[in-house]
Amino acid sequence: MSDYTYCPMCKEALSQIARQEDGLTVTRLRCKACEWTHWNNPTPVLAAIVQWEGKILLARNAAWAQRRFALISGFMEAHETPEGGITREIKEETHLEVQDLSLVGVYDFQKKNQVLIVYHAHTHGVIQLSEELLEYKLYEPHEIICWPSGTGHAVADWQRRRGIEPVFKAWEDRSENE
Repeated sequence: MSDYTYCPMCKEALSQIARQEDGLTVTRLRCKACEWTHWNNPTPVLAAIVQWEGKILLARNAAWAQRRFALISGFMEAHETPEGGITREIKEETHLEVQDLSLVGVYDFQKKNQVLIVYHAHTHGVIQLSEELLEYKLYEPHEIICWPSGTGHAVADWQRRRGIEPVFKAWEDRSENE
């Protein structure tokens, strides 16, 4: 899905136009006047399973109406590596220092046209949330209930690698105390 209605180059209206690309017919938003194409590529998003003093930190974003707790996450900046970006996000959002970082996996999140790059981060320091986050909870690794989308699949993969059988529950089926 795109927010584009007009061409950013010449201001003409964009149209869904099919063309051959690498032997496939692909329909994209295109400008008939200057032939500009909106590629609508997925956005890379970084996330971390933050481990602090043996427990996993999940946080509640200030922008969320519901009382949901999830991984620390954020957008990758143009000038940084994924590892540098998630280290920055953890520091910005929790004030924790990353000691060790390992890749959990890469996941598609088509609902938001994103590619999620998820890490496990061992951290140290004093937790101090940024204004982006309202509160946090600490969980034993086996206590985390996975959500069946986005980073929830990464948490499940991480648990399985530790011999923990993940439990999934949709957000709407959770109580505020989970």
